[in-house]
Amino acid sequence: MTIDEIRDNFALLDEWDDRYRYVIELGRTLDPMTEDEHSAANKVQGCASQVWLSRDIDRRNGEPVLNFKGDSDAHIVRGLIAILLALQSGKTAREVLSADPIAVFDELGFREHLTPQRSNGLRAMVERIKNDARETLAETT
Repeated sequence: MTIDEIRDNFALLDEWDDRYRYVIELGRTLDPMTEDEHSAANKVQGCASQVWLSRDIDRRNGEPVLNFKGDSDAHIVRGLIAILLALQSGKTAREVLSADPIAVFDELGFREHLTPQRSNGLRAMVERIKNDARETLAETT
């Protein structure tokens, strides 16, 4: 699912209860992570829920492209991961670093509808993805 499709679907839903249900549905669309990917190295620190993000780097066509997988033990958080991956996965490291996913989450109205703990977790996930992009750039220069 693309971020534009997610934006369009959000615009159709007036009630936050419906939007939360949609976010949970998005979480169910995540590609499953293997047991090995649920490792300490992939665990995101700073999240109240358990969250894992793994990175795969496609180096076939010049600048490396980052592909991410994610998982959480919380349904809403899985949905937030799905939105974050729609924004960041499949992009070059430079594109990941220049993007502002928090602004998109704010645009969708999450700033007012996430607990402070979940907002901190979301920022931790964004920072983890940006760190992965920085590492990827450092490895290629």
